[in-house]
Amino acid sequence: MTGEIVARVVRALEGYYRVAAEDPRPFVSVHDDESSREMLLVRQGDDEVEMTLVLPKRLATARWETLSLDERCQVVEGASHFLMVCDRARGDRSTTQLELELQAEVDKWVVLSNGGRLHAAADLELRDALYDADFPGSAEGGTGVCKYLHAGNTPQGERYRVANNLAARFVHRLSTGYARTGRHHEMRAELSKFFRMTQEQKLRTVAA
Repeated sequence: MTGEIVARVVRALEGYYRVAAEDPRPFVSVHDDESSREMLLVRQGDDEVEMTLVLPKRLATARWETLSLDERCQVVEGASHFLMVCDRARGDRSTTQLELELQAEVDKWVVLSNGGRLHAAADLELRDALYDADFPGSAEGGTGVCKYLHAGNTPQGERYRVANNLAARFVHRLSTGYARTGRHHEMRAELSKFFRMTQEQKLRTVAA
């Protein structure tokens, strides 16, 4: 079924954060352009929020096992955005593009690491692929090989870079402080608390 792969990721994230969203499958729209990428369209009405999650056809109908890392990241990003907009709308709370991108960058690691259950070397390799981790003590010598589609001097490019760097810091803390020592229950509590924070609270938490 179209969008089943997104629904699986949404359900996984619901479990981590102890929240609930609508079934995303009716909201998925397929784009036939194979060069297109995931995109969540949101329109705020007087008393409702309308959403359409646009996915390239290959992502909307493929099996998870057949997707590349980049394609899996697009699926997680769409699922993450969908879940956060549903949660914020249900609680009559606002969100921003930066907060959406920050949460999605964290969610990529959460999903792709199976909740931080990778061995140390594999986890470091994943974080190197996901994050431009250029900060003191970031990833034990990691290279930060992620790539951006927008130039750094554009609003989109700046937002993605800020979100990516912030997520790298937070995920580094989760990985080294919780996952590697087997403190997964505590890590889930930390993730759940982070999800519910306002953007300002998240920024303060990452900077601490």
